[in-house]
Amino acid sequence: QRERRLRHLRQLALGQGDFQLQDSAGIPRRKADFLGRWVLLYFGFTHCPDVCPEELQKLSRAVELLERDPALPPVQPLFVTVDPERDDAAALRRYLRDFHPRLLGLTGTPEQVRAAAAAFRVYVSAGPRDEDGDYIVDHSVLTFLVGPDGLFRDCYSRSRTAEELARSVKGHMESYEPLPA
Repeated sequence: QRERRLRHLRQLALGQGDFQLQDSAGIPRRKADFLGRWVLLYFGFTHCPDVCPEELQKLSRAVELLERDPALPPVQPLFVTVDPERDDAAALRRYLRDFHPRLLGLTGTPEQVRAAAAAFRVYVSAGPRDEDGDYIVDHSVLTFLVGPDGLFRDCYSRSRTAEELARSVKGHMESYEPLPA
């Protein structure tokens, strides 16, 4: 069963490409920069009225729960904007300070952000602008777990609690085996 799951993950090919983005300090970041670490990755936008802040709170809480167990390796939480037009480095810094202190925000050109989202098959669609020029970005609401080998391991929908997410991540950590090439 484990071998079948590993083969299935490989076939999904989620997140297997690299991305080229920059963090909120303006430092260029690639997916390869996170090899060797567990990553919880969420795609969203800073102008989101409710879903993104709720999901980032949940992600932050899950990381805090995992940090309570000193036997577990640290998890790197990442937030990739799906709205690079409004979410520059300064906007990410302001927004993310309300969440986990190690939550790293990533942005880039529209093309770079589209490529990163496409690698994880994240749906993104900007809605119509209102009279003030504001708009909502519809997007997939999933948190992705990426293993130290850089490969997708699991994803969590909005219905999962922080406790469930932390339990699942811990299980993946405890049973981790790199996928064969």
